[in-house]
Amino acid sequence: MPKVSMVVNGEAATGEVEGRTLLVDFLRGSLRLTGTHVGCDTSQCGACVVHVNGEAVKACSIFAAECEGAEVKTIEGMANADGSLSTIQQAFQDHHGLQCGFCTPGMVMSAAALLKDNPKPTEAEVRHYLEGNLCRCTGYHNIVKAVLAASGQEVGGAAVAAE
Repeated sequence: MPKVSMVVNGEAATGEVEGRTLLVDFLRGSLRLTGTHVGCDTSQCGACVVHVNGEAVKACSIFAAECEGAEVKTIEGMANADGSLSTIQQAFQDHHGLQCGFCTPGMVMSAAALLKDNPKPTEAEVRHYLEGNLCRCTGYHNIVKAVLAASGQEVGGAAVAAE
């Protein structure tokens, strides 16, 4: 079997993969990084979003072999160096942007990508950017508040109007 090597959350990672091995399966199965969730296997739900070379990617839509030499960041790599929650993770906790938690890793990773590209998004921009991430519990209002808070913006009455 061919080997694949990449840097995952700042550490070198190598493993044997079949050509059809998806990145999400390599992360979860070979590397035991189970924070990246598999929700649909069809690239619809966004639970498996990770960053590959700084870009948000649905890990169920890319082969592990395509990530040869890449830098991959998963939800496990989002915490601060001291182990405390990142600003985005803390905002999700503070603003109740999660319930069951299944979609949360993908939401956090997508939010991080958005804020990297657009540090002060509007509520509409947040909602548009997160369209590829499905949540069956929260109704998205508190997720939007969390993203706005993570960007340093006031969230007072934001995200309370019906979609």
